[in-house]
Amino acid sequence: MKRLLTAAGLTVAFSVPIAVFATMGTAESSTASQAQYAPTNTGAPGISGSTVEGSTLTATTGTWASSSSTTYSFQWQRCNASGAACVTIAGATGQTYVLQTADVGNRVRVVVTAKNADGSTVANSGVTTAVTSKSTQGTTTGTTVAVSSVNLPDRLVVDQVKFQPNPVRTVGPITARFHIKETQQGKSVSDALVYAIGLPYSRVTVPGEVKTDAQGWATMTFSPAKFFPRKGYITFFVRARKGGDDVLAGVSTRRLVQITVNR
Repeated sequence: MKRLLTAAGLTVAFSVPIAVFATMGTAESSTASQAQYAPTNTGAPGISGSTVEGSTLTATTGTWASSSSTTYSFQWQRCNASGAACVTIAGATGQTYVLQTADVGNRVRVVVTAKNADGSTVANSGVTTAVTSKSTQGTTTGTTVAVSSVNLPDRLVVDQVKFQPNPVRTVGPITARFHIKETQQGKSVSDALVYAIGLPYSRVTVPGEVKTDAQGWATMTFSPAKFFPRKGYITFFVRARKGGDDVLAGVSTRRLVQITVNR
């Protein structure tokens, strides 16, 4: 652009540069998407139920971390007497499994597959105790009573407790067996409902309530959880009750037991 400047009769033409500034665009902000990942197992699946031929075992999913909603599937496996060489049991894909004649003398476990939109992961439970034959579980007449026949002032009592392993030296499943009898005649009690939980919370998983078998034993499996200790003790609150009774009344009983952890 030129302008004219007049001074002392002189006319001078000169150019004035005009700066042109480009308009800066505003950068579009972006939000990073949340990381997506397949489920991660944080607590092994568990198994509850009596290991007697014909009894029903129930699996828990274990605990998982996942970036989205998760579905679970189950596959039961039969292992040898020492808990090794596990093979898939055809058709055994439910959360429950009824022990078969082929399981007698062997142990079983469950494989849980957790799946979300980004993938799937499998986790194994520990193996059960060896499965015993139904024919060897019959009791001598008069030594066992059904819980339905136990009424006040008779009461239930947890008179025997067995843990495997004991003491605990590795991070792995813990199998617990609780024996229930009644107080008036000292007979074993079948079909009593037994519940147990580890204390403090989050040291082991919590299996569901389990019925006692024909010998009066309830068997359940606890798996290590987030705060499983390296050394010390795990205390278990154990309750036995009669179905239909108030959990804190009737013929029910409660007991605290503990196991040593030294790993």
